[in-house]
Amino acid sequence: MSSTVKTRLAGLGEAIRGQFAATRRMMSFADYVELVLAQPARQLRSAAQYLVACFDHYGTEAVRYPWGEVQRWKLFDAPWANGQGRLIGQEAAQAQIYRALAGFVRDGMPSRLVLLHGPNGSAKSTLLRCIGQALEHYSSLDDGACYRFAWVFPSGKSGKGGIGFAGAAGGEAAAVDTYAFLPDEAVDARLIDELRDHPLLLIPREHRAALLAEAAPGFPVSDYLRFGELSPKNRAIFEALLAGYHGDYTKVLRHVAIERFYVSHRYRTGYVTVEPQMSVDASERQITADRSLAALPPSLQSVSLFEYGGEIVGANRGLLEFDDLLKRPLEAWKYLLTAVERGAVSLANASLFLDLVFVGSTNEVHLSAFKEIPDFASFRGRLELVRVPYILNYRHEAALYEVQLREAAGGRHVAPHTAYVAALWAVLTRMRRPQVERFPSSLAETIGKLGPLEKAELYADGTLPAGLAGVAAKELTAHLKDLYAESDTYPNYEGKIGASPREIHGVLLNAAASPRYAYVSPLAVLEELVELAKQTSLFEFLRQDVQPGGYHDHKKFVDLCRDRLLARVDDEVRASLGMVEESEYQRVFERYVAHVTHWLRKEKLRNPSTGRLEDPDAAFLAEVEKTLEVTGKPEEFRGGLIAKIGAWSLDHKGEKPVLTEIFADHVRKLREAYFVKHKKAIAAGVTELVQLLTADGAGLAEDARARAEAALATLETKYGYQRDSARDLVALMARTRYR
Repeated sequence: MSSTVKTRLAGLGEAIRGQFAATRRMMSFADYVELVLAQPARQLRSAAQYLVACFDHYGTEAVRYPWGEVQRWKLFDAPWANGQGRLIGQEAAQAQIYRALAGFVRDGMPSRLVLLHGPNGSAKSTLLRCIGQALEHYSSLDDGACYRFAWVFPSGKSGKGGIGFAGAAGGEAAAVDTYAFLPDEAVDARLIDELRDHPLLLIPREHRAALLAEAAPGFPVSDYLRFGELSPKNRAIFEALLAGYHGDYTKVLRHVAIERFYVSHRYRTGYVTVEPQMSVDASERQITADRSLAALPPSLQSVSLFEYGGEIVGANRGLLEFDDLLKRPLEAWKYLLTAVERGAVSLANASLFLDLVFVGSTNEVHLSAFKEIPDFASFRGRLELVRVPYILNYRHEAALYEVQLREAAGGRHVAPHTAYVAALWAVLTRMRRPQVERFPSSLAETIGKLGPLEKAELYADGTLPAGLAGVAAKELTAHLKDLYAESDTYPNYEGKIGASPREIHGVLLNAAASPRYAYVSPLAVLEELVELAKQTSLFEFLRQDVQPGGYHDHKKFVDLCRDRLLARVDDEVRASLGMVEESEYQRVFERYVAHVTHWLRKEKLRNPSTGRLEDPDAAFLAEVEKTLEVTGKPEEFRGGLIAKIGAWSLDHKGEKPVLTEIFADHVRKLREAYFVKHKKAIAAGVTELVQLLTADGAGLAEDARARAEAALATLETKYGYQRDSARDLVALMARTRYR
C-alpha cells in the first residue's frame, strides 16, 4: 500500500473517530441519565412527540391561496434532498396529520391509526414518504438523537468473575463501572434489543416516576414512559442479572451499553412500510439454544430468550406505514384494533409493548367497500381519516408535471406551457358542478354560471369570470373559500374523480416521444389528450355524463386548453413585439388607484411631469372606468376598490399591495382594450414574425426583418422558446387569432 493511500486512510479514520465521539454513539447508562437530565425535552419524547418535533424542526411557511394564506410544513419540501421528491400542495392534509399527532401527544399515546384516503395517484404515498424521509434526516441531527441499549457480557480475559453473579471476587471487569466501552476481544456476548426499548425502562416504574418528575416537571410524559415495561427478553435478562448479583442494581447496569440509533427505511429501523400481504407483522424466535450465545452465563442459558422480528418490531419507536391497508384481508389486520388502542401486540409467548405511530393509505374504492361491512363501526373509533384529494390548482399540478417533463425530455427542449396544458386539462376533469343552494341567494346566480374553466382559474389565482364586476364580484371573492370547500362533506367530493397524475404522466411520456416534433411540444400533449379522452372503456372519469355548464365534457376541455395556450402565446408575442409591456398595464392601473385615493380624500396630488399639485384627473378616471365597464355609481366603485386593498392589507400585514394580483380582472380588461385599439398594428407585427420563422424572412423589408428578429430574440431569452417551438406555436396562434 502506498504512503499516500495510508495517509488518506489514516485521515479518514481520524475523521470518522471524531464524528463517532461527537455524535455520542456509545455511552454508559449513567452517562445517559446525565443526558436525560440535561436534555429532558429531547430524551423523554415518545414516537408521537418525536414526529411532532420533526415537523416543528423544519418549520412552516405561509403559502398564498386566492382566499388567504395557508400554513405549509417545510418538511414536505424535502430540504434534505434539495426538493427532490417533495410534495406539491396538499396543505389541508398536512394540517390534519399534524393535528392528529398533536392529539396523540395530549392523549399520552397514539390511540388511532392515521389513514390517508383519496383517489389513486393523489400523492398519499408521497406525503407519507416525505414524513418518513424527514424522520431519517432528523435522526441524524443532534436535535433528533435517539438511543437504545444492548447487554454486554465481558469475557474471562477481563478478569475471572467479571460476569459476576454470586460471589464475584475481583478481576479487572469487576472493578469497572460499565462494560459499555470494552473492545470486542474483551466481550464474550452482546445481546442487542431489536425492539429498541427506551433505556429509561430499565428503571423500575415507581423509581422512574421520580426521575421523570425531576428531569422535566410539566413535560407531557407519554404513557409509554410512565407505565411501560421492558420487552420480555430484556425483562428476563434483567431479572437473571439482578438475581445473580443478589439485588445489586448498579452491577446490573454495568452490563448496559447505550447506543445511538438512526431511523432508516432501508434497514427497517424506526420506519417500516408494510405491503399488502397476509402475514402478521410481528414474530418471535427462540435464541437461547443458539451456539453463538453459548458464552452467556449459566443463569441466562437456563432462561428462554426470544428474538423478535417483523415490521412492527422494526418500526418501534418510530413510524409504521401500511401501504394500501384495505387491500389486505380483514382478518390479517384485525389485531391492529388492540395494537393501536393498547399500544401492544400479542405473540404466542409474549406481549410486546410499543411506542409507535401507525399510519396507512387506501383508495376511495376500498374505503367505500370497507364502510359497508358490519365491523366498520369497531374500526372507525381507531382510525383518524385524512382525505387526500387530487390537486385542484393547475399551478401546483403544472409544477408536478414540469419535473416529469424534464425527465421525459432526455435533454431535449421543452416548449413553454407544455406542463400548463396538461395540468389545466387534468384539473378541469376534476371540477364539480357547484350546488347553488348552499350559497346566499344574492350569490346563487353568479355561482350557477361558473363553468369548470372559471372555477379552475378562481382556484389558481382568484381570476374572476369575464364581465363580473361590482357587488357580485366582491361577494364571489368573499365566498371563494366556501366555494372551494363546498363539497368537503359530500361522498363525491371535488377532487375525488378526474384524471390521475399517473394517467397524465403517460400522456407526457407519449408526447415526449412524438415523431412530429423535435422537441417536447404542448401541441403533442393536446394530441395525446384527444386520444386519452376517447378511452372511455378504460377510465371511469371519462364515463361521466356531461352536465350543464360544460362539466365533465373532457373533449371540450382540450379545446379550452388549446385556447388558453394560444392566449398565453399571444400575450408573449405582443410583449416581444414591443407593442406594449405588461408593466404598462400595471402603470396605468397604479396611476388610476392613486387618483382614486386622492379623490376620495379630497386631496390634490403632484403631477409627475410639472411637479405641481393638482386635483385628481376626472377625465382620466372616467376613461379608465369606461374601459373597465363600470356599472352603477363611480363613487361606489371607487370606494369598493380602496376597501378591497384595505382588506388585502389586513391579510398581508407588512406587505406592499400587489395591485396586479388584487385586481387581476381589471388589469386584464385594460390589456384587452389595448389589443382592440391596436389590433391592426399587432397583426402586422405577428405576420412579420411568422414570415421570419416559416420562410426565413423571405420578402421582408430590412426594418421589418430587424423587428421580427428582435421579437424572436425576446421570445427565446425572456420566455424560453427555441426557434422550432416558436415557429409552431406562433404560426398556429397567428392562423387562429389574426387570420
